[in-house]
Amino acid sequence: MSMLLTESEAVALLRMSKHHIDSSNYFFPSLGGSLRIPLFSDDRHEEFSLDITRGRIALHKNTFQNRARKAVIIARLDIGGPPHRNPDGEEMPCPHMHIYKEGYGDKWAISLPAEFNDLSDSIDLLEQFMKYCNVVTKPVIERELFT
Repeated sequence: MSMLLTESEAVALLRMSKHHIDSSNYFFPSLGGSLRIPLFSDDRHEEFSLDITRGRIALHKNTFQNRARKAVIIARLDIGGPPHRNPDGEEMPCPHMHIYKEGYGDKWAISLPAEFNDLSDSIDLLEQFMKYCNVVTKPVIERELFT
C-alpha cells in the first residue's frame, strides 16, 4: 500500500468507525510520556493507532493523533505548544488541528473545530478527539496523579 493518500481516502479513513478490541486498560501518560493504542475498522481490514504524547514540563501540553496504515497521520491535535506555520505562510496559534492534506501530509494546520469546546481537562479533550476521529469502541484510559 502506498503511504500517500488522496484527500478523499484520508477523509474516508478519518470518518471510518474505529474500535479498540482488546480488554487492555491504559494510563494516560505522565509528563514526557507517550502511549500508542491500536484500533481497527469494523471489518478489521484497516489498522489505526491513537497516539498520546505529553510535554515534559508543561502539564497542559498534549498531542493526540490518529494514524492510519501504520504511519499516515490523518488527524493531530496540538494543545499547549508553539504556533504552526502552514506551507502557505499562514501562522496558526495553538491549539490547532492538523488534518491530512493531499500533497502535504499532516503539514497543514487548521483552527480548532467547534466541537472541541473544553480545553481545560486532558482526558475530556482526548474523549472529544476520539469522537472527532470516530473511535466508536473506546479504550479505557485511566488518570494518573499529574494528568
